[in-house]
Amino acid sequence: MPSATATAAAVATTLVGAGAAAIAAGRYAADAALRHDPGRPLPGDPRLAVHSTGPGRITLTRSLASLRPGTYGLSAPGVHAVVGSVLDGLDPGPDAVVRRLLAVTHGSLEPGTRVTLTPQVHAGNPRTALGLEHADVDVPGELGGLPAWFVPAARDTWVITVHGLGAGREHPMVVMPFLHRQRMPVLDLAYRGDLGAPASPDGLGHLGESEWRDVDAAIRYAVRYGARRVVLHGWSTGAAMALHAAARSALADRICGLVLDSPVLDWHATLRALVAARRTPAALVPFAVRAAEGRAGLRGDRPAAGADPAALRVPVLIHHGPDDTLAPWEPSRRLAQARPDLVTLRTVREAPHGAMWNADPAGYEEALRRFLTPLM
Repeated sequence: MPSATATAAAVATTLVGAGAAAIAAGRYAADAALRHDPGRPLPGDPRLAVHSTGPGRITLTRSLASLRPGTYGLSAPGVHAVVGSVLDGLDPGPDAVVRRLLAVTHGSLEPGTRVTLTPQVHAGNPRTALGLEHADVDVPGELGGLPAWFVPAARDTWVITVHGLGAGREHPMVVMPFLHRQRMPVLDLAYRGDLGAPASPDGLGHLGESEWRDVDAAIRYAVRYGARRVVLHGWSTGAAMALHAAARSALADRICGLVLDSPVLDWHATLRALVAARRTPAALVPFAVRAAEGRAGLRGDRPAAGADPAALRVPVLIHHGPDDTLAPWEPSRRLAQARPDLVTLRTVREAPHGAMWNADPAGYEEALRRFLTPLM
């Protein structure tokens, strides 16, 4: 019969082993949460089945996602399409919903195809998707050349657009026609980790903590080529990058405004959501979140740079809403309440993360027009 000492040692060894295994599993989950293939759906985005298509319409699996108001992309491997509002007065059955089918950009929507509703409405480049002439440019960044699309226009206030999680340069094209009508040049940036851009040294995303330096490089490029002032328009982590740049860039005096769509202002909450969306067992989520904060160089006990109300120096327009499960909107609401002199919060309901334009394009663009007019 083993002695009490031997039994205690065995238990301790087992606990140490279990603890080490939990830490290792947490690190693995953390790395998975911080790796995002550009343009691929975020983990946890629901997949919908195509039931059928007809002239100007598509029938999809009924869910909260497929019932969302507004205009969205539909994506699947080799497939991209655009859907509009839900069509009323039809009876597709209790498990289906019919939406307007506005375009099939490429591929085929065969019955049974599994698709994801995405904020990315356009595919291609500004010329092929929107008929806007543009130049393919390389922005010199600290890790190498950063591909960008430059859409020229008459004004000397440029808009630098910065996509966020689960997206690429194609996502900001939703606002390009509007900005072009305002005669504002647009520089649409790809940053580290994007297709065609240098990889992050550790292969991970950092929720803007390091990526903001690529936005800084874009500001330098814009000023070098004629911008007198710049507006930073960022989505998700791109919004966090804009805040970092406004707080840290040596050219911050050239920034005259910030437009933040679904900004990541609470790192801890966003990391927890990303980890959980990877189907991480609940017991491992705390380990994974701590590991992710360490791997990304973040501290969960301090806010994102620039999210401190006292740090704001320029007008800010925030598009955000309570249905965002990836970047909670409460920090946006608190920021607006703390600085009503600079911050305007436009509350958007029934919109998922990064899809504030999609839920209400006309309202989004009208708010943007009012915000940008004094800055032009």
